[in-house]
Amino acid sequence: MLNNLINLLRTILPTPLLDIYRTRKKKTVRKNLEKQRAIGDIVTKAYLQKQLQDMGIAAGDHLMVHTAMSKMGYLENGPQTFIDALLEVVGPTGTLCMPSSPVSKLQLVHMQQNPVFDLLNTPSAMGSISEHFRRLPATVRSLHPTEPVCAQGALAAEFVKDHFGQLTPYNANSPWKKLMDANGKILYVGVTLINAGTHLHTLEDAVDFKYPVYAEKLFNAKLIDADGKVRTMQTKVHNPEFSMRRKCDDLVPFFQQAGILQKTKLGRADCLLLDAKGMFDVMLKGYQEKGITMYTPKGEDLDS
Repeated sequence: MLNNLINLLRTILPTPLLDIYRTRKKKTVRKNLEKQRAIGDIVTKAYLQKQLQDMGIAAGDHLMVHTAMSKMGYLENGPQTFIDALLEVVGPTGTLCMPSSPVSKLQLVHMQQNPVFDLLNTPSAMGSISEHFRRLPATVRSLHPTEPVCAQGALAAEFVKDHFGQLTPYNANSPWKKLMDANGKILYVGVTLINAGTHLHTLEDAVDFKYPVYAEKLFNAKLIDADGKVRTMQTKVHNPEFSMRRKCDDLVPFFQQAGILQKTKLGRADCLLLDAKGMFDVMLKGYQEKGITMYTPKGEDLDS
């Protein structure tokens, strides 16, 4: 409930007030991390690797990771510590994916203000680890203006190659759905479904969804690909009015009961680990049988 309220405030606060809030929060976070470093409370790569393995992440896994770096504690070498731990655990037969959306507030506002997406130069707004991962030479990124995904590893090229030209960001040709089809896993580190539950939208793109989650206006986006070529595509964006109705974290017990979500820890951070294919299958069954969605997490009859 608290996360729902916080994210609602982020959506409706004027940008100047939101910037003040973020600046103050960053200062507080930096002070706390510096205190941890000063007393030697440092999170190492080896420590993270053991925790990842203990929670069930293994060689050959295809893993999507959403992170709030500061929640983990002071990392010995910053973002690279976490990225190296992840890559070494999934190994050369696995794949590491991260969201790299440039959208910091609302898709509708972003597309109105940022009509051009540059694959190699538009930064990720999904945190410092995501942005660091995006900039690594071995990372590939999907060509999509609102929900691009970055990846390294065995299926990286396959995951990102078909995202361009998709009218909706989460359909069968997207990295989001492909990870689910590949029996991947989704790890939320210091974040929850309300602020990082992008995979929830795969249901909306897979069925004739009964709620108006997309705005009526279509956007003609201009994109610059890896070769510097300018390309154009149409895309839908989320309906801001309906987005405010999301109750994503209310689905956590639903996924736990289905046996596809576990709560765990990484460094100091509270984490959620989900079976990606199981997540989609459970969402689809819940929607078809009871009308369960992120907007009606108890089912259509109980939430209406």
